[in-house]
Order: sequence, then structure tokens, then C-alpha cells
Amino acid sequence: MGKILIGWAEESMIPEKKVSLAGQFFERISEYVESDITVTAMAVEADGEQMIMVSADLGSFSHAKLEYAREKFARLTNEVDPEKIIVNATHTHTSFGASEPKTNAGIGFISAIGILNEFLPEGKQYTAKVTPDDSVMSLEEGLELATDKIALAAYNAWKNRKESLVANEFGRAAVGMCRRVSYDDGSAQMWGDTNTANFVALEGGNDSGIELLYTFDKDKKLTGVVANIACPAQILEQRSFISADFWGRTKAILREKFGDDVYLLGLCGAAGDQCPRDLVRWVDPETPIDDPNVKRPNLIERKADPSMYDISGCNRVGKRIANEIISVYEEISEYKSEAEFKHKVIALDLPFRKATMAEYNNAVRELEYYVAQNKDKEVFNFEDTARMHVYAGTISRYREQQNKEIHTIETHIIRLGDIAIATNPFELFLDYGNRIKARSYAKQTFIVQLCCGADGYLPTEKAEKAGHYSAYISSGKIGHEGGDLLTREAIKEINEMF
Repeated sequence: MGKILIGWAEESMIPEKKVSLAGQFFERISEYVESDITVTAMAVEADGEQMIMVSADLGSFSHAKLEYAREKFARLTNEVDPEKIIVNATHTHTSFGASEPKTNAGIGFISAIGILNEFLPEGKQYTAKVTPDDSVMSLEEGLELATDKIALAAYNAWKNRKESLVANEFGRAAVGMCRRVSYDDGSAQMWGDTNTANFVALEGGNDSGIELLYTFDKDKKLTGVVANIACPAQILEQRSFISADFWGRTKAILREKFGDDVYLLGLCGAAGDQCPRDLVRWVDPETPIDDPNVKRPNLIERKADPSMYDISGCNRVGKRIANEIISVYEEISEYKSEAEFKHKVIALDLPFRKATMAEYNNAVRELEYYVAQNKDKEVFNFEDTARMHVYAGTISRYREQQNKEIHTIETHIIRLGDIAIATNPFELFLDYGNRIKARSYAKQTFIVQLCCGADGYLPTEKAEKAGHYSAYISSGKIGHEGGDLLTREAIKEINEMF
């Protein structure tokens, strides 16, 4: 075992311009900054091994963007293998989008927008979601801002590393709950209405556990906290301001308690079917939102959490997480200055989720019918994408699979003392994460999703059969067969380290 060296750094990603907020089909242009969106990096060195773990307040961050950020980091120093930089998106829906690097052109994937353009009448064209002017940051500017800040935060964290103490602990706070509702005909819906006689159950469970790692200087002064929660940061997803969502609120409370030099690395666990909302004790948004998926025609007033679409709900969740972090901190009695540290980077081949001929033909018919019914429309825009994305995505997948059977992902398996960390680039359904945790030999297992890539949802077989958004073919690149393989490989690699 070697002495643990840890360094922290943080960079703000607040742009100088307004932004198009990523994460919804409909367009939202930021009106103001509700809370700072940041990049937080923790560098770890011990036992001849290294890692820089980065948490970014973004909706997602593709592997091509990660490689671009690694290239920028490599220009700053050659002391770290760029592959040992791990970037996780908190999945906030109140941050900016970014274009793909130009070097990623020509990969063969046909976007849903490209498919829609093919089906439009002659003389008609799909109008992009954002028509930028000088006041709105472009996607290209977003790419440069995000990758610059990630590279800089990673570099500064590495330069700041010093002998440290760590304590891995466990907490519990109710944050994530299943967001897929099952009905008596075997179907399911994301954000489905539970106040109906057809409601049977929430499709999956939830995980209220918080995996925690505290870091200290040699005098046992707190320097940072790593918190792994099975819930995406998307309470404020419908709003038109820039925000780090509940992680921003959690960080503010911790800094009020411990000082501004304490860092928070928020990591999203397996949460593809999770959300911060209780769909049984439904509380309507304080300010109405224009989303047909969240309307409740038979609303009954409930005594429950405040609206988890509003700042009041965000404050409640941030406080809930911070209070638990503080409570657990106050009971820490064991500090470690040395740890066995292993870090394995794996290129894992997973089977591509394929569309059948019947699904392809049905998608073509549906798109043709939709365009015919709307042939007199002046403009086809993001509203049309929302209605037709499932069919456009199926067509795109069917074409792509003619020359592709395997999708390769980057995954990291890490041992740090008693802790195991397993990453994946998906919105991974909770069941997969639970299976890994249950069979891991580590005393504590962190699952980190939307990490080193952005490959869409990875649903269970049950969800695929029930359908709807998050389980459609167009919702992600990998199906349950790939999820099972990912799970088995993660368990094997973790247990070999322990």
C-alpha cells in the first residue's frame, strides 16, 4: 500500500452569453444564472497508480468530447496518462449543450434530425432547435468552454495533490425514485399518471443509499467530499435559467458549514429509471409547465415534498443530502493515510441493440403519415422532433446496424482501499447497479453513470417489453443483453481486484 496523495480543483463554466439549455425537446434560452455550474476535479495518486475524477454540471458528455478534453490536458502536462481522466456528467438539464468535435465527423450515425429532413416535402426543411444570434452561445463555443474547463480543473487538481487522509462512509437520504409507471395491460410510461385504475406499480425500485468518501489534510481538516447518489440532477429540468440543480444547493450548504475551500464531487449512480419525484404522492409544479407527459387531469392535493420541478424542491433535496453528509462526517473515527490503489481502463465490446424489419417498416409508415398530415405546416421544428423521434431513431438504428454489430464503450474499474468504483457511459437502469453492488467483494461500491461517454439509456428487459421513452430502441445504443454483459464484466473485474 502507498501513501495517498489527493488534490482538488474547481472551475466555473458560467458563459458570458445566454445559452440554449440542453435536456428537453423544446427550446429554452437561459434568462439568468440561478446557481453556478462548475467542473470539479479530484486527483488521486497512490501505490504507483493515478486517477483524476471529474464531475461536470452538464447534461451529458460524449466520448469524442472527452478525448478532445484529454488532448487539451495533455498540452498542459505529460505527468498523467490522459486515459486516467474520468469525466462524469451530473445530468443537470439547466446547463448548455456542446457540439461534437470536428474530428468525430463521418462516424456513420444518421441523426433523428437528418432522418426527419429526408421525409419532409420538397421545399420544406427541418428548422434547428436553436437559431443562434450573437447573444446566444453556439454549440461550438459550448464545446470549447466545457473542454477548456475540464482540462484546466484536471490539471490544477493534479498540481494541488498532497499527502491526505481518507474515510469512506455510508449515508442515506431519499432522493431518487422510480419514474416509470406500470399499467395493467403490461405497458409502462415515463412520468406516467398513477391516479388511474389502470395503475399497477412503479416499474422498478429505488436506492436511498449515499456512498461517501471524505478527504482530509494531514491535520484532519476536511478538504472534500465525494457523494454517489442514484438520481440525476434534474429537479429544475423544465426551467429557463442556468443551474447546477440540487448539487449546487448541496455544495452551498456544505461550504457554509465547512468553508469555501471544501470541494464536492457529485457522482450520479445507476439512475436511468430514477428521478427526484414521487409519482404516487404527486405534487404539481408551482408554475405550470408545457409538457404533455407531466399533466395530471385528476389532480388530488397531497401532503408531501414540495414540487420537485421548482426551486423549493431543489432546496429541500440539497438540504437533505447536505444534512446527511454533515451528520455522517460528525461520526467519523477512522482515517486512512495509505490504500491499495488500482485503476483499470477497459474497452468493452457490447452487442448493438437492433431494430427488426417490422419495426423499421412501421417507423417509415408512421413518419410518412405524420408528414402527410402536416404537409401544410410552414416550419417543422423541435416539436416535430419530440413527436417523431422514436420513429426517426428506429430508422437511423436499422440503417446503422447493417454495418455494425458491436458498440465499444470505455469503462473504468478502480480500487481505492475498501472502495470499488465502476463507471459506464449510459443512463443505466437501477437494477444493473444493484446487481453489481450486491455481488461486489468490495466493502463499498460506487457506480458512476454517464461517465466517459453518452450512449443513451440502458433499460432492463422488463422495460423494453413495456415500452415508452427510455426503453425505446431510439433511447439508447444498447439493450438488456448488453446490460447483462456489462454487469457480469463489472462484477468480475471488481472481484479480481479484491
